[in-house]
Amino acid sequence: MVPTPPPVKLYRSRSGRFVESGDAWYQLRDDDWNALTTRDDLAGYLESQIKDAPRSQQPSRNTLLPPIAAQEVWAAGVTYYRSRTARMEESQTAGGGSFYDRVYQAERPELFFKSSAHRVVGPSAAVRIRKDSRWNVPEPELTLLITPSGKLIGYTVGNDMSSRDIEGENPLYLPQAKVYDRSCALGPGILVSGNPLPTETRILMEIVRNNEICFSGETTLAQMKRTAGTLIEYLFRENTFPSGCFLMTGTGIVPPDDFTLQLGDRIGITIDHIGRLENFVD
Repeated sequence: MVPTPPPVKLYRSRSGRFVESGDAWYQLRDDDWNALTTRDDLAGYLESQIKDAPRSQQPSRNTLLPPIAAQEVWAAGVTYYRSRTARMEESQTAGGGSFYDRVYQAERPELFFKSSAHRVVGPSAAVRIRKDSRWNVPEPELTLLITPSGKLIGYTVGNDMSSRDIEGENPLYLPQAKVYDRSCALGPGILVSGNPLPTETRILMEIVRNNEICFSGETTLAQMKRTAGTLIEYLFRENTFPSGCFLMTGTGIVPPDDFTLQLGDRIGITIDHIGRLENFVD
C-alpha cells in the first residue's frame, strides 16, 4: 500500500513564503505570491521546491499575512439550511423572507462579490463592525482558492463579517452588509489540494468576550447543500479572473438573534485539515 503523503500547506509571512509538510517547515526562494497562487500545478511545484531544500523554523503566528495577493474574494450564500432559516427570519418584515428559501431550493446558487484584496485581513488582525449597524456577526466559511483557469488548488479558513440588520432591512442592501474595510479575514494559510475534503470535515467557531466564551457552534461539510464544483462552475460562467479568486462557500453556523459582536471580542474559527483563524473586533 502506497503511504499517503503529508498535507502541504502554504503560508505568507512578513519574513517570507513558507511550506509546511508533515512536521517539517521550508522557506521558499520564490517570493512572488501571486505567481505561486495562480499555478494549476501548485501541489507538484511545491513538492519539487522542498524536495532538497533545507528545513526552516516555523514562522511566528504574529508575522502571518492574509494568503491573498491580487485575487478577488467572492462568496456563496444560503448553502446551508441553517443560513437559509436565519436569512428568512431576519428579512421577514421587509417582505423578503421567501427569497432565501427560493435560493436554497433553486438550481442556481447565490453568488456575490465579497472583497478586494486590500479589504482582507489575516491571522491575529482586527476585523471591523460597521458603525451604522447594530446587529453584526462573523460567518465561518470554508474558502476555496481557484486559479485563472477555474481549477480548485487549495482551501483556507474564511470569516465573512456581516451586518444582519442592514441585510434584513432589504435584501438589496446585501453589498452594504457584506462589503466594507476589514469585513473579510482569511488564513492562516492554504491547504494545497484539489481533492474534495471529507464530508465529515468540521467547522467550529467560538467567540470570546471578557475572557469567557459567549458563543460557540459547529457544523460539518455534510450539511452543505451545494458542491464546490457546482459553485465554481457558476462563478466562472461569463466571468474571468486573471489573478484567480477565492470563493467563500457559505456558513452553517449562525449565532442566535439576540447576539451581536462587540468591540474587543475575539473570534476563533477552526476547520479540520486546514487550521485555525483568529481575529479580534476593533
